[in-house]
Amino acid sequence: MVTRFLREKHIAYVKSLDTRRDELEYWLSEHLRVSGIYWGVCALELMGARDALPRDEMIAYVKSCEHADGGFGAHPGHDAHILYTLSAIQILALQDALDEIDADLHAAYVCSLQDKATGAVRGDRDGDEFDTRFVYISMQALVLLGRFRDERHKFDIDAAVAYIALCRNYDGGFGMVPGAESHAGQIFTCLAALAIAGRLDEPGVVDRDLVCWWLSERQVPSGGLNGRPEKLPDTCYSWWVLSSLAILGRLDWIDKNKLREFILDAQDDEAGGIADRKGDVADVWHTHFGIAGLSLLGFDDLAPIDPVFCLPVSLVQNIRSRNKK
Repeated sequence: MVTRFLREKHIAYVKSLDTRRDELEYWLSEHLRVSGIYWGVCALELMGARDALPRDEMIAYVKSCEHADGGFGAHPGHDAHILYTLSAIQILALQDALDEIDADLHAAYVCSLQDKATGAVRGDRDGDEFDTRFVYISMQALVLLGRFRDERHKFDIDAAVAYIALCRNYDGGFGMVPGAESHAGQIFTCLAALAIAGRLDEPGVVDRDLVCWWLSERQVPSGGLNGRPEKLPDTCYSWWVLSSLAILGRLDWIDKNKLREFILDAQDDEAGGIADRKGDVADVWHTHFGIAGLSLLGFDDLAPIDPVFCLPVSLVQNIRSRNKK
């Protein structure tokens, strides 16, 4: 069992990711490239290695994924989608480079994806995929851009909150769309969206005791957390479950020490990086969310992470302060 946090190995692992261009996995993951950069850069920031990657190259790459309509693709030449639009904005925020893009253009793109009749948000302009993730993503993107509650762009917060309420289930959780099963990831996106909107106490939307009971039941005997009943534990849920409990002030509803042991045991003690669970191959997704989970737990001298934005607390505070001016 690995019992200590392998900080230097994880930093080296993230730095190595763009050097593996002779590996098939590198090319098969092109559709995740911008999000992968966010996961890596945020993990580095939490580990105190902010300057480990070349800033100018990163910013230039992100801008090369920009579309004229205000969206971003996952890689140059890929279609714009709200998922990658948020990742691009997050990277620029982490690099203090949001002034290099047109905030109004990107805010207009985000707001154009909302169905004003229902409050739901689609993933892109041409598709019919709606998901509570996209409601949250819209809200976070608008906050980072300094355009939340901006009358020029008219994101309907009331309609979005009403849509989230429709996605609540009898067990206190939330699904992707009305009628879909509860899932830890969707619970996070719904609670985080409500937190951004200042509507966590909206009558009839969040039953704090019930949803926190559901979330705490996700911890299995190994100490890990799963996303739904009867599923295997997975390091990434160290974020999705913990962040939701943190938003509601109930982090003490799980065994923190057992969870830390589970995350540390999923580390690759040779090449660095964190896997979904012990014995599997590490990847940047699980590395980021494993480290984010450890940060929420307050272990291993990591920078504090904001449970709503999945960004360093210091960055979120700076952006909120800037938005008030």
